[in-house]
Amino acid sequence: MRHVQGRARRARAALAAVVTWAGLLAGAVSCSSDGPIGGAFGPPAPEDVIRVTPEDGGKGIRPGTRLRVWVPDGRLESVKVVKSQDARESPVPGRVSADGLTWTPDEERLALAAKYTVDVVAVDGSGRRSARHTTFTTHVPEERFIGYVAPEDRSTVGTGMIVSLEFNREIKRRAAVERAIRVRSVPAVDIRPHWFGGSRLDFRPEHYWKPGTKVTVDLRLRDVEGAPGVYGLQHRTFTFTVGRSQVSVVDASRHTMKVRRDGELLATVPITAGARKTPTYNGKMVITEMLEVTRMNSRTVGFGGEYDIPDVPHAIRLTSSGTFLHGNYWADTDVFGERNVSHGCIGLRDDKGGNAQAPAGWFFDRSLVGDVVEVINSKDKTVAPDNGLGGWNMSWKEWKAGSAVK
Repeated sequence: MRHVQGRARRARAALAAVVTWAGLLAGAVSCSSDGPIGGAFGPPAPEDVIRVTPEDGGKGIRPGTRLRVWVPDGRLESVKVVKSQDARESPVPGRVSADGLTWTPDEERLALAAKYTVDVVAVDGSGRRSARHTTFTTHVPEERFIGYVAPEDRSTVGTGMIVSLEFNREIKRRAAVERAIRVRSVPAVDIRPHWFGGSRLDFRPEHYWKPGTKVTVDLRLRDVEGAPGVYGLQHRTFTFTVGRSQVSVVDASRHTMKVRRDGELLATVPITAGARKTPTYNGKMVITEMLEVTRMNSRTVGFGGEYDIPDVPHAIRLTSSGTFLHGNYWADTDVFGERNVSHGCIGLRDDKGGNAQAPAGWFFDRSLVGDVVEVINSKDKTVAPDNGLGGWNMSWKEWKAGSAVK
């Protein structure tokens, strides 16, 4: 299951609170398992129920543009808007109108050079719940570039976290930009950069971080020429802390996931992985986003109407292309631990609405952005190193070769 409605593949990493809270890398993804739900008469598309301006995926939005969330009928159940600038995340306060139809922010103007994430749950006039997740970025002054950074400032992450910068413009002078960014840790380890194309730069050590490590990222990009006539805007420092170690290994052939915390086995969880025609990627994947509830629709990835599930619970993003580990309440309970029936995702048993005591809820509550989930014995290829934070699938020699500084 590699794709979620609402173009969530453009979102970046971020933790969940009540519903789908924010991401790092953008994109619309969707995945499901075991056949259609609702068919041609299923729930309406989320964009028909929940309206958001600026539009999903908008870039260069001017500060005078109005941010607004509304529904034509029914009511808004929850609205959360988050603004990210220079790797610092802050909520955007606002209020829902008395009739429950409209949400407006307290701030009159959008911030410059910021990324906004909007997460909404609403009920339409027929009582059907929908979830919508949208993102947009605001105007960056002409001839400037910035880097959107993951993880968030002052966050606590798993031991597999990779520092990732996504630039808003293509970087032509990569060596100059690379020299202006310093990543250091306590205790100290060798941390190296790797470029994926001209707009993404990742940093990682040779091995997973040790628990308790403090990592500092210095961005000294202001006035650095990243391309002819294009100069950096940022000059700041941010930090994050590495929490406990948790690595989970999914064996697609045995239909199990072994969850280990600090090397000790916590549990062996029955799962269902990708079916024969839609297998799950092999390889090491890093949690980049955690969503309490989201919508998954097969049409967003070129399938027919196989499924349209408006309220997938406990959804954990593993790749930017749409591989998720998530709760599944619609499949027969006897598939977990016995058969692979999904469209590429990893399914754990759950209840409609999400159950903290079910396997999916149990795993969600014990996970962090930055935790590693490794898939073995699947019939698919190894996940690409730039698909999400897949850099751990490269050898240290290959990784170091991706530096622009020779």
